[in-house]
Amino acid sequence: MESLICSTTAIALGVARSDVTVDYRLMGGMSNLMYVVSAKGKKYTFRIPGKNSEVFVDRKEELFNIQIIDGLGINNKLVYFDTKTGYKLSKFVEGTPLGEMPDPESHLEEVACVLHRLHDSGLKAHKDYGPYERLEKYEQEVKLLGYTHDEKYTHLKSVFLSHREFLDQFEQVICHNDSQISNIVIGEEQPYLLDWEFAGNNDPMYDVACVGNKDFGLALKFLPVYLGREPRAEEYRRVYLWRAFQCLQWHNVALYKEMIGLSQDLGVDFKGVATLYLAKAEEFLNGANQY
Repeated sequence: MESLICSTTAIALGVARSDVTVDYRLMGGMSNLMYVVSAKGKKYTFRIPGKNSEVFVDRKEELFNIQIIDGLGINNKLVYFDTKTGYKLSKFVEGTPLGEMPDPESHLEEVACVLHRLHDSGLKAHKDYGPYERLEKYEQEVKLLGYTHDEKYTHLKSVFLSHREFLDQFEQVICHNDSQISNIVIGEEQPYLLDWEFAGNNDPMYDVACVGNKDFGLALKFLPVYLGREPRAEEYRRVYLWRAFQCLQWHNVALYKEMIGLSQDLGVDFKGVATLYLAKAEEFLNGANQY
């Protein structure tokens, strides 16, 4: 692994293999491997995609979107990207991932700043995120491995889809679509939004909901900060519904990871994760009924 990282980095930077060292692995990702490497006195991050990640991520699409948002200055600068392997080398940004901070709530203004810079940019992603079609694709990948979704999942999906007319009325803007706090870095001079694997045009409330990936209460506290005012009922409803959708989506991804052996490989109980996501989806759908 270290040899691959060093040799690829050396070629990408045009330096000698001996000039590159692997400093340490960044923790936090559920499948991708991320390393900090040094070369000629400068630091970079090197990504090695997880097993079968190409099933859920179009690398050409990812590269297109990284290039589209490059001028916003909210991502770490891309140096090298191989769309076949998914290997990615980027400049390292100094800062602390919001997910590693004891008080993420105290940085919500910075999160709002970086998301508004994206959402209000007027840019358009290469394609729409396409949540409904994406969910069907993820379901199909699980079915191809021999899995049959149970009645609870089918019911919850139908409940979510009953809100589709409501959700489809809102304007789509360029979104990150995985803006969980582990992908937000609070830098010394500005916040950064990293990891653009799922970028696409979508309802901006989807990104607000993503902020609550680990703790949904954080998304509810973030919403008025993002809006700059007291939220309306329909805005709360959108956040609850999109968080429910995300749980249905990641339920399928967790099932897929379980079925290809990643639970054993990574020491993560993806079957348990899938079950938890389904329970959360039900919780958030019920929460949406308040509005």
